[in-house]
Amino acid sequence: MMKLPDPVQKVVDELAELPSIGPRQAVRLAFHLIAQGPKDLRDLSDAIGGLAAIKICTHCYFIHQNDDGLCDICINPARNARIIMVVEKETDLLSLENTKKYTGRYFIIGQVPKTGFLEAWQKTRLAALAKFVEDELGGQADELIFAFNPTALGDFQASLLMKELAPLAKKVSRLGRGLPTGGEIEFSDDETLGASLERRS
Repeated sequence: MMKLPDPVQKVVDELAELPSIGPRQAVRLAFHLIAQGPKDLRDLSDAIGGLAAIKICTHCYFIHQNDDGLCDICINPARNARIIMVVEKETDLLSLENTKKYTGRYFIIGQVPKTGFLEAWQKTRLAALAKFVEDELGGQADELIFAFNPTALGDFQASLLMKELAPLAKKVSRLGRGLPTGGEIEFSDDETLGASLERRS
């Protein structure tokens, strides 16, 4: 295989680590970036560098730029802190938030492995959720909503977590089946997601 210049190979290696990007796609992207010219490369570099200033919310683990450690959703007094929706990914949160039909808070558990067994960092997040419920909500939330993809794997993962977290809430629910089986929350339209929220059980 032809050896690429070191700066190009480093970019290829980094791009290949991104979700859904394989080695060949990474090479194509690297050559695309080179073709854009120095100014566009500097703009992209500055934009990526700006991500270093992004913080992670200490309550829900979503991103923010606030000084107090909490994201815009968690500091919003209009949001119902007693209803917490558990999602896997930040993009799931964004999709659900875009429906404008949910007024509670969120909790990002991170993508659950196919085994259903949580990683150490995910267990740390669950411990933080339990502490929040104990300290701020008197030991029980009003409702925990599990917004996992309606696939066999998503159902399996949600059922395990629902059993584990059931003591933390008076009610535990899942999104309704407005979502097609086998679909993904991230790619669902606002109307379908809104229906799923309203039909949760």
